[in-house]
Amino acid sequence: MLFNSFSFLVFFPIILIVYFVIPRKVRYIWLLLSSYYFYMGWNPTYALLLLLSTAVTYVSSLFLNKWRERSALKKVTVSLCVIVNFTILFLFKYFGFVMDTIEKILGMIHISMPEITLNLLLPVGISFYIFQAVGYMIDVYRGEIEPEKNFFRYALFVSFFPQLVAGPIEKIRIFFPRYRICII
Repeated sequence: MLFNSFSFLVFFPIILIVYFVIPRKVRYIWLLLSSYYFYMGWNPTYALLLLLSTAVTYVSSLFLNKWRERSALKKVTVSLCVIVNFTILFLFKYFGFVMDTIEKILGMIHISMPEITLNLLLPVGISFYIFQAVGYMIDVYRGEIEPEKNFFRYALFVSFFPQLVAGPIEKIRIFFPRYRICII
């Protein structure tokens, strides 16, 4: 769903009306569901990527908090989390470019290789939500913030529809105070 579409023109007032009608303590759940619905309006399958990135960074941050003194485990956790997230980003955004480049370089020295393509459609906002999620996890690793214990609040931070597809990339310590009146 695009911000300048008729669908959004219908979607947004409904979100606002329901938001102000429901109890304050469940508003963040409503915004989370709305954000996923917004993202799925473009391609429902890619909401699974958003959920995967969210789940991996959430679980990683909890482990990082648990292992305060075990730096080797913390480094492994951070590394695996970054690898998973950046592999997703690489496959969808850069794989075709890298394979084309390798094919052209090899072609210049007269070496041919079989064409390898994934034919994946680039998910909208993938860079924004992956960098935001990884940035959060790195902040937890550095001890700058405590991990969010509530998965759904954290998922809202990653998927909040007004910034999901166009940014900006936020820090969680800025996001929640800014929207505290609205979502808590």
